[in-house]
Amino acid sequence: MSQKRLILSSPLLEIMTSRLCQQLIENHQDFSQSAVLGLQPRGIHLAERVVAELRVRTDISIPLGHLDATFYRDDFRRRDSPLKPNKTQVPFLVENKNVILIDDVIATGRMVRAALNAMTAFGRPNRVELLVLIDRRYNRDLPIEPDYVGMKVNTLDSQRVQVEWKEQGFEADRIWLVD
Repeated sequence: MSQKRLILSSPLLEIMTSRLCQQLIENHQDFSQSAVLGLQPRGIHLAERVVAELRVRTDISIPLGHLDATFYRDDFRRRDSPLKPNKTQVPFLVENKNVILIDDVIATGRMVRAALNAMTAFGRPNRVELLVLIDRRYNRDLPIEPDYVGMKVNTLDSQRVQVEWKEQGFEADRIWLVD
């Protein structure tokens, strides 16, 4: 039987999101050439929250899209049960934009690599940055490191990080370490 240990919940999660937004403001300033892509399925909830908070803090409307990289994954055809794709919705070209990819958790880096490949269907960005809520240290298979990190968590290969969002129907926002 698996065990769940609470890593983080509100209001600390909200404070962490605010800190990440402040870092984005410092680095992007007017966001005139910036766009945000939330990675399906769970990165979109964080991306929507980040863009909403940035809009409140800066009064700037930042382009937001949802990117599904299912068909670009290196394990897509290796699974016994096929992955179900999610909706990709990118209502802008990424050509020459500074794109901020947002996901809830980074572990091996393979999903980010797939997202980078999927993103090229919408143009060639000027620059790509990665923002994650949780960085699972010591699990990386590819040399991909996030530019913005909410929290670093030491995990074993057998463990996983589970993020629960109110938007998914959970009673509260919580992040769990599952053994």
